[in-house]
Amino acid sequence: KISRGGTASLAQLEILCKQLYETTDTTTRLQAEKALVEFTNSPDCLSKCQLLLERGSSSYSQLLAATCLSKLVSRTSNPLPLEQRVDIRNYVLNYLATRPKLAAFVTQALIQLYARITKLGWFDCQKEDYVFRNVIVDVTRFLQDSVEHCIIGVTILSQLTNEINQADTTHPLTKHRKIASSFRDSSLFDIFTLSCNLLKQASGKNLNLNDESQHGLLMQLLKLAHNCLNFDFIGTSTDESSDDLCTVQIPTSWRSAFLDSSTLQLFFDLYHSIPPSLSPLVLSCLVQIASVRRSLFNNAERAKFLSHLVDGVKRILENPQSLSDPNNYHEFCRLLARLKSNYQLGELVKVENYPEVIRLIANFTVTSLQHWEFAPNSVHYLLSLWQRLAASVPYVKATEPHMLETYTPEVTKAYITSRLESVHIILRDGLEDPLDDAGLVQQQLDQLSTIGRCEYEKTCALLVQLFDQSAQSYQELLQSTNSSSMDIAVQEGRLTWLVYIIGAVIGGRVSFASTDEQDAMDGELVCRVLQLMNLTDSRLAQAGNEKLELAMLSFFEQFRKIYIGDQVQKSSKLYRRLSEVLGLNDETMVLSVFIGKIITNLKYWGQCEPITSKTLHSVRKLVKLSAVQFMLNNHTSEHFSFLGVNNQSNLSDMRCRTTFYTALGRLLMVDLGEDEDQFEQFMLPLTAAFEAVAQMFSTNTFNEQEAKRTLVGLVRDLRGIAFAFNAKTSFMMLFDWIYPSYMPILQRAIELWYHVPACTTPVLKLMAELVHNRSQRLQFDVSSPNGILLFRETSKMITTYGNRILTLGEVPKDQVYALKLKGISICFSMLKAVLSGNYVNFGVFRLYGDDALDNALQTFIKLLLSIPHSDLLDYPKLSQSYYSLLEVLTQDHMNFIASLEPHVVMYILSSISEGLTALDTMVCTGCCSSLDHIVTYLFKQLSRSTKKRAAPMAQESDRFLHIMQQHPEMIQQMLSTVLNIIIFEDCRNQWSMSRPLLGLILLNEKYFADLRNGIVNSQPPEKQQAMHLCFENLMEGIERNLLTKNRDRFTQNLSVFRREVNDSMKNSTYGVNSNDMMS
Repeated sequence: KISRGGTASLAQLEILCKQLYETTDTTTRLQAEKALVEFTNSPDCLSKCQLLLERGSSSYSQLLAATCLSKLVSRTSNPLPLEQRVDIRNYVLNYLATRPKLAAFVTQALIQLYARITKLGWFDCQKEDYVFRNVIVDVTRFLQDSVEHCIIGVTILSQLTNEINQADTTHPLTKHRKIASSFRDSSLFDIFTLSCNLLKQASGKNLNLNDESQHGLLMQLLKLAHNCLNFDFIGTSTDESSDDLCTVQIPTSWRSAFLDSSTLQLFFDLYHSIPPSLSPLVLSCLVQIASVRRSLFNNAERAKFLSHLVDGVKRILENPQSLSDPNNYHEFCRLLARLKSNYQLGELVKVENYPEVIRLIANFTVTSLQHWEFAPNSVHYLLSLWQRLAASVPYVKATEPHMLETYTPEVTKAYITSRLESVHIILRDGLEDPLDDAGLVQQQLDQLSTIGRCEYEKTCALLVQLFDQSAQSYQELLQSTNSSSMDIAVQEGRLTWLVYIIGAVIGGRVSFASTDEQDAMDGELVCRVLQLMNLTDSRLAQAGNEKLELAMLSFFEQFRKIYIGDQVQKSSKLYRRLSEVLGLNDETMVLSVFIGKIITNLKYWGQCEPITSKTLHSVRKLVKLSAVQFMLNNHTSEHFSFLGVNNQSNLSDMRCRTTFYTALGRLLMVDLGEDEDQFEQFMLPLTAAFEAVAQMFSTNTFNEQEAKRTLVGLVRDLRGIAFAFNAKTSFMMLFDWIYPSYMPILQRAIELWYHVPACTTPVLKLMAELVHNRSQRLQFDVSSPNGILLFRETSKMITTYGNRILTLGEVPKDQVYALKLKGISICFSMLKAVLSGNYVNFGVFRLYGDDALDNALQTFIKLLLSIPHSDLLDYPKLSQSYYSLLEVLTQDHMNFIASLEPHVVMYILSSISEGLTALDTMVCTGCCSSLDHIVTYLFKQLSRSTKKRAAPMAQESDRFLHIMQQHPEMIQQMLSTVLNIIIFEDCRNQWSMSRPLLGLILLNEKYFADLRNGIVNSQPPEKQQAMHLCFENLMEGIERNLLTKNRDRFTQNLSVFRREVNDSMKNSTYGVNSNDMMS
């Protein structure tokens, strides 16, 4: 019996539950949440949960009990004993059986708890019996009772299938796959058969679907069947969102269910007999059935199956009433797409009703496209069906007619005309414009590019006719004085669609299937777009249409892909047509038009980020053209507005400048060679800007806004150039230009504006680019001190920025990255680049008493200690720059690390320990490598100290050894982590993990032996011998040293070890207490 205190606390818990789920006051809710979290972690949580379920007066307290129990059974550290879990499972089943009328969310939470216990205990044995596997027996008693009980029973199976199919983050993926495979082989087919039988029974009775409970039962049965068919049978679909995995990998043992046409018939019959609210689920099941892997059948069986499938589709198309429901319509479109993704055109045309079905599908598609406002997301599936059909036409061997030459042009026409007709309505009613969703438009155009190439003459004729109509109306509207802006906008919208579509069908040209006539038709289309461009460009001074400009750029991209380059026949009929109409005789002249367009865009659209950035994806073949020479000589704001310093725009809006200068830098490098005069000439605008900033800095009072703008623009431009100059000669010209004259200006900017990230980020990024030895461009002559001088500047900038940024004090959590961590992260990258660039001999600094190296490294430590561990891993860019810098430091500057204070050493080691389990493979690999360097250093120092005639150890090594001996648990924990990852987890970078492991084992032989024994003893008795042997083989032939030969041997042993351990555990109860090793 519980004491009165116990009951009181029960009442308190009920009040907390009410506060958590009902109150609108945030503070009360947060306090309740806090108290309940403490409750979950309290030792008597289990017994209290039972009391809440027994005596709780509100549904909320039952919900709390169920969720707390789920947490208890899922925890990986200190898991509940087997007997307790079996008791909870039985208790939950009895509770559900005796209380069928619980609140829906309580039932749901309890079923979730049952599914979780069953999944996690799938391999647990009690007296030779797998206690959690008799699922169907558990559920049978529910199915033999009232409708409410039936619903609970079916939901249990449905939820369990779902739970086992979903990997969770707390347990390793390999364990999840083992449970899922075992469940698939032992129970899933029985569950699927059960669901089909129950559905047959249900459809056999005259269902009274007005009765809510019968409706509910049917819905749960369909969900169950869908979960079975949607199971990830072979562990391939880790991502839920990808719908293109069109094959369902049904196991061979399920063949009977699919060879028997009654399964397929059952779902088609259900579709016609149940209310539209449930039929989307039926169609989802049919989509999965239609996608059963081809190899499940032989050819005759497949033909028979396909014939039933096509009959079912035909019946739906002949009675399309339910398709007015958007969910039904969407699932039906998916079903149509699967007809072609899983069967070949040659198989489809042999089905007896093919001519009738293809006519129905074509009509359905045309109608759907004409109603563009209805279910726009479903169009993708219809277009993908036609795209696949059109693409197969050249390959079909069957003698039966496919009739696509009749129907495909109808689909093309419907798509094009419906898009054009939508423009007016969208503008009139202020609806959302599909052109704003670039991804969706691109996807549809890709599909159309194949569909439109089928019977291309018809496509072109249609496009020419529509384009001429719109272009003529547009011209007349522009010339007339009283035309309304609405009419102009409609024509511009129609032309935008047409330019996109023309670009798409030209991009759909397949070289081997293309004829001269088709190229001539392309010429007709291209001429029209270029004529339209001349018209719109001439008006840019007054007005322009952003969407139409983006369509032009998309058209250029497609045209360039197909008709410019070495693989194009110069005699192509396309160029003949261009030269007749526009006087453009060859690709160079067309390229000049492109470049003219690039310049026009940069001139007029400088403030429009999408157009500017798309325009700047320049082409290298353009160097010789006069227009490019114009850009190389006139890159100033009077010609290109986005290079201007206007006070309206934001400092961070100048990002395109880097892209622009990268493009210009690449163009300049093509012919630059060693021509210093040409370089000086090119740099004039930037020289002038630097001089202007220098002038401002030299006076005491200057316009700070203007100085910031000029400087930020300038360093962004320079970074673009530095990035492009990846050859030694050109980079040295840039280096001599900037150093020593302009370096002080960058340093001064950091001193003044260290607290303004919009200024410091571009300056720090420029410096990081300058010290980056890309393709060995930073090679100084033997007698040049430039490498050392460049490092001094780097050290100065890191120290200046680092010491000042640390004076900021407390920064709010949501701004800490922008204000502080981003800058620190760039400093880490900069230091990494200069330390690993191989152009500075770092030994000379200490030799000549120069403190540049020391200052930089000490600043790194100060910055590092100001960052909490959690932030190091929470911000991906920061973690990548920190861990790659650490790798270089442990490799080349271990003496520095060894000389650090104990608390700093511990900080660095624990950051490595946490990084070992990071999700980012780069971080994890960096940690392994750093750990390897540290362990190797320790091992060397230890073996040196034991030798008789060793030279006395350096002071720092001595201290470092001492720290490590005081805190053995640090290295031991890492040994345990690495070993656990290799044995129990899905280890993606086994080679990297193996490198530090040998050193860790040699440094901790006794601890390793304990670990080994722990792992061996955690196996079931019959497996222990095998596991012991695996460990024996791991150290077979390994000597007590870290020479490369010995390491390589260990790495080989380790991969064998991992394979053997995995095999040994596959059919065991799976490392029961592997977690105890971690705790």
